[in-house]
Amino acid sequence: MNQVILNHINTFSEEAISAERKEILKPLADYIQFKINNHETIRLNFICTHNSRRSHLSQIWAQTIAYHFGIRYVYCYSGGKEATALFPKVAETLTNQGFQIHKLSESENPVYALKYAESEAAIICFSKTYDNSFNPKDKFGAIMTCNNADEGCPFVFGAEARFPIKYDDPKAFDNTNLQNEKYAERSLEIAQEMWWIFSKIQ
Repeated sequence: MNQVILNHINTFSEEAISAERKEILKPLADYIQFKINNHETIRLNFICTHNSRRSHLSQIWAQTIAYHFGIRYVYCYSGGKEATALFPKVAETLTNQGFQIHKLSESENPVYALKYAESEAAIICFSKTYDNSFNPKDKFGAIMTCNNADEGCPFVFGAEARFPIKYDDPKAFDNTNLQNEKYAERSLEIAQEMWWIFSKIQ
């Protein structure tokens, strides 16, 4: 794994996550454990309204943390109620936090390849609806990362289970002098919670 990413992971701690937040995260850990106990593939689809910020950060960190803990057969995806584009500040933030990022296409909705380790396949990221053909059609857990997606998608077709794990949108700080700080903060908050979830897996 990239050493900069590993340095961030090594700062995470159990005590940094509140008891209330752990109650929100635990059902997803239980779902992953159930799949492992039954020797089933783990598919996680992180869903937000526009698939531009929080859902991508969650997808990327979940895949990275699963690798960190040596948990196999975990496949992470993301999607939205509508497709827009991965917000450039997200790619910049992840680059600063140690990911190798390659922009594969130039368009209104560019495609990115992100690597967390030299020997592992890249994570392919672009904005898409949650039911896009790039994502699983069934046998997946749906993780709702924002209020609008959770309330606006009362039913996610094909999902075995649904988990509301919501994060504040760093978009609120766009074009302010706090933008860099808040994007980095949100990314590492998501990373630490994904770390806690996968740390519970046996």
